[in-house]
Amino acid sequence: MSQFTLNGVARAESQQGKGASRRLRKDNLVPAIIYGGNDEAVAICVKTNEIVKALSNESFFSSVITINLDGAEHEVIIKALQRHPSKGFPLHIDFQRIVRGQTMNFNVPVNIINEDSSVGKKEGGILTILVNDIEVNCLPRNLPEAIEVDVANLAIGDSIHLSDVTLPNEVTLVTHDEADLNRTIATMQPPTVIETADDAEVSTEEEATEAEVVPADAEETTEE
Repeated sequence: MSQFTLNGVARAESQQGKGASRRLRKDNLVPAIIYGGNDEAVAICVKTNEIVKALSNESFFSSVITINLDGAEHEVIIKALQRHPSKGFPLHIDFQRIVRGQTMNFNVPVNIINEDSSVGKKEGGILTILVNDIEVNCLPRNLPEAIEVDVANLAIGDSIHLSDVTLPNEVTLVTHDEADLNRTIATMQPPTVIETADDAEVSTEEEATEAEVVPADAEETTEE
């Protein structure tokens, strides 16, 4: 489990709200909130460059993060991240406190392995990935950086479902009903055949030739 450390600054009431948040972003600060656990929610801000650097590492989303705030350390995970719709930079982050010794739900990224050497790829198939992360329940100390999904034996027409995924010890799937277990993670599709102009021309010529062939009995009927 990777460890990330961020330096937070508590926000006063005058620094909260939409207008104040815009001003913070202009000062290269990302507004955020820490909530959960046994303490009250705290509005904070974090330097944009710290957040951007951490976000470049995929495991940041499935790691316990330490936030230094007013001389105290808060252990948290990311629960929600808002980005600018077109530019992609972070607008706001929700951090949830973790409580040591208590299990929590985490969203963990899916890591597809052995795609290039898979049976389906060798047959010319195309792997379509439908799920990018899986919700699991575990103690924070057992939180995996990613869930590996092996597609080595996936042939064309085959799929891997949530029920097929092997999880690390002491990590369980979060499912709400039986349909969740049937959720498709990835599927190997047949190669796409694109008809070229030459193929279309040959097909047209063949159809024309077939249309010109007149059965012998049809000719005899005409002559009578």
